[in-house]
Amino acid sequence: MSSVAALAQAAGILPGYRDLTGTDRPTGPETAQALLAAMGLAAATEIEAAASLAALEAARSARHLPDWLVVAEGCAPELTVPAGWRIELEGGDVLEGRAEDPLPALPLGIHRLSVGAEEATLLSAPPALPLPARGWGVVLPLYGLRDAGRGGLGDYADLRQALEGFAGLGAGFVGVNPIHAGFPADPRAISPYSPSHRRRFNVAHLAVPGEAARPGGDLVDYPSAIAARLAALKAAFAGLQADALSELAAFRAAEGPELERFARHQALSDRFGPYWPDWPADYRICDGPAVSAFAAANGEAVAFHAWLQLLAWTQLAAIREAGAAAGMRQGLYLDLAVGTHPAGAETWAETGAKTGAEAGGDPGLFARGVSLGAPPDAFAPQGQSWGLAPMRPGVLAARGFRPLAEILRAQLRFAGLLRIDHILGFERTFWVPEGGAPGGYVKMPRAALLAVARIEAARAGAVIVGEDLGNVPEGLREDLAASGLLGCRLAMFDPDMADWPEPVLGSFGSHDLPPFAAWGAGRDIDWHLRLGHIAPEQAEALGAERAARAQALSVRLGGVGVDALHAALAASPARLVALQTEDMLGATEQANLPGTVDSHPNWRRRIGPAAADLADCEPVRRAAHVMARAGR
Repeated sequence: MSSVAALAQAAGILPGYRDLTGTDRPTGPETAQALLAAMGLAAATEIEAAASLAALEAARSARHLPDWLVVAEGCAPELTVPAGWRIELEGGDVLEGRAEDPLPALPLGIHRLSVGAEEATLLSAPPALPLPARGWGVVLPLYGLRDAGRGGLGDYADLRQALEGFAGLGAGFVGVNPIHAGFPADPRAISPYSPSHRRRFNVAHLAVPGEAARPGGDLVDYPSAIAARLAALKAAFAGLQADALSELAAFRAAEGPELERFARHQALSDRFGPYWPDWPADYRICDGPAVSAFAAANGEAVAFHAWLQLLAWTQLAAIREAGAAAGMRQGLYLDLAVGTHPAGAETWAETGAKTGAEAGGDPGLFARGVSLGAPPDAFAPQGQSWGLAPMRPGVLAARGFRPLAEILRAQLRFAGLLRIDHILGFERTFWVPEGGAPGGYVKMPRAALLAVARIEAARAGAVIVGEDLGNVPEGLREDLAASGLLGCRLAMFDPDMADWPEPVLGSFGSHDLPPFAAWGAGRDIDWHLRLGHIAPEQAEALGAERAARAQALSVRLGGVGVDALHAALAASPARLVALQTEDMLGATEQANLPGTVDSHPNWRRRIGPAAADLADCEPVRRAAHVMARAGR
């Protein structure tokens, strides 16, 4: 085995994989070297790779402790230590003992064990989360919650109205796509799955009292809608009274440096543009002197962006409380994006002035020169590159998995149900090098990541759903079920709904797939053909296959209408069922067409009725009746 291949194996780069077409794809040297470079491991030559491998093996052999250990909540770690020990509990308390003293039982949380100069993370988690009671809910597009007559962009007040309406019909949750902080300085950057920061929230959806109606068409006009909303928010901020300013000061003090860093980033984006790698060099270092000077000279601008986050917290808390008051079991159902934009606030926060040895050798959380993506499939024969920065697994572990815990905690502050997009990344992530080399898989610490999810869900009393679709690694679904995390099942791909396992959330499709009325007609295939993604002969074959699948589904359902579909979903063993608003309303276009940005109107379609009227629509009430009749 070459030194490059040996180093790649030691670093967790898989030697190859089998894609969805059944093709075996080995990880070649070019891919291995690009992925190793993204991990901060020199491997441009065999000599470099051998040296990197020797250093890596020497560091590992010198350790007596594991890097991390999962411990059952309330139990002691099964670990023998060679010397006196010290455990710093997550809450700040410290426990100490001699080598002969047994390690203590640990409370829920992420704790730090120290033995001499060595440290290990102890993840004290419940072995499994309790499964939710049988129920149902609705998923809808937040951006499209306003009818064409009112126009503009759906906001958190619209979401609250929709949630209250569906609660009255017996729904246990209302779900939306990710509401992470985006790029308000770039109104074209509208994908909720390409966020700027996953611990902060999208201010483009803030409700502004008295906002004027902006009648428009069936598609949301983001530039004008965001410009109008930000102008109204700036006017509201200028008029804040003393009590509101005092509340803002308390919020900033409680949130500390992380919020300040984010607010500074947003203010700098207003000045220099949305993407920090394009800024003047001095401002690309988040804790550098130029940024500090900017913040001191532009205090009002920084305070404005901190206030927007306070406003988001306030409005999301109101939604959470409205769901609880209405008796909803889960209330708000949020979605966690699989990665973050490489030029957003989350990655900028990793550009501190202290680097290298001065920062303890921490190379930064996010890999550079690669993107998260997916291997080839029928619609993307070259594979997909999503333009998202992956977390380096070694750095994530060295930081005690706290970055993931903090991201989860931010969402679970307001959500009783959280979907983790592409949870396949808990087992392995597909990294695509810049420059054209094929992508390859990087192994992730599955047991640790699942433990972190259980810890944060247990704290919040929430339910976690993992999107386990696509090229699913062996054993992942079994581990999800053992952890009490729900998997996903889509009737579009798995039509034997009566045979679904119990610990799943079931639905017909998703935001990346055509709604029920368009699926049988092959509307998505038409789009891919029109845009040149597939050849005419391939489109014809896919269309014939789709027609056969649609016919088979209608036979299985005993009917061709959406009511028959909903009845089968309701009768399935799935603990939770999510109905898509577009399915209920008979939409014929999908929200997002994967592999497109501007050539398809992604994330722009209105659903038709206004948020306050949704629950009164006859097909919606009919679907709710189907759920109730099935005992959900």
